Amino acid sequence: MKCSDVDILMVGHFAKDRVVVDGKAEITSGGGVYYGSVVLRRLGLRVAIVTRLRRDDFARLDELRAEGVEIFATPAPETSGIDNYYHSADMERRICKPLGFAGAISASEIPAVSARIYAIVPIIAGEIDLALLKALAARGPVALDIQGFVRVREGDDLVFRPWKEMAEGLAHVTYLKVDRTEAEHLTGETELERAARRLGEYGPREIVLTQSAGVTVLADGRVYQAPFTPRGLAGRTGRGDTCFAAYLGRRLTASPEDACRLAAAITTLKQETPGPWRGTLAEADAVMLSRRA
Repeated sequence: MKCSDVDILMVGHFAKDRVVVDGKAEITSGGGVYYGSVVLRRLGLRVAIVTRLRRDDFARLDELRAEGVEIFATPAPETSGIDNYYHSADMERRICKPLGFAGAISASEIPAVSARIYAIVPIIAGEIDLALLKALAARGPVALDIQGFVRVREGDDLVFRPWKEMAEGLAHVTYLKVDRTEAEHLTGETELERAARRLGEYGPREIVLTQSAGVTVLADGRVYQAPFTPRGLAGRTGRGDTCFAAYLGRRLTASPEDACRLAAAITTLKQETPGPWRGTLAEADAVMLSRRA
């Protein structure tokens, strides 16, 4: 693979979310660029993010700079954010409502930075359009979280809607991330392997499919699975972002099977503590070893 400026360039909105558990609210940073970039730095990779947010919130990016993330941020009228409502008895179920939207990311906001993978990780539909997806795919392999193409703002709600350009868009994607609900809606299949294979027919070479129990990966026609086994779910928000970033980071140097196993281990640890995963590879290795015992 050719020399690059960074290993992974992540594109998507940085979020200022509100997490409400049993009526108690807390303002937190969020978004794929937030949770994912920290994971990749902890894996020792070179990471840059392209994002938009209110200038008043730029100070929130200092947390990422301290991790060594290179940041390309454009001022926006408002910062994107989501209200996440949970009941502590079941942190798997949540209600999401929009708080703000920072607007579409334009091609002019993408720096002249080369990357081994271009990760498109929007949180709400409208952040990234098909033209920008194609432009990034012309540079190199694209990883895409479909969440930011099918989660649509309608008034005070976030609802699932089909991505009308999905067939054309996925033809330019190498690594695709979906969760169980998205996969079922998009394919009509409730069995994970069948859903993954249906999505793979659109063009993505590898499918990363998450659910509460763990991660399923379809790569080169083979299916790999690894469980999530957290001791608690206080860090439930950001689970999918963490899993996808960990998979991509390890995939740069390892097989899909190995990347699947590491992603599951890191995501297990992440779910136990709010915020991005800031652990070590040794801790993730210990989780993987415990499963072999």
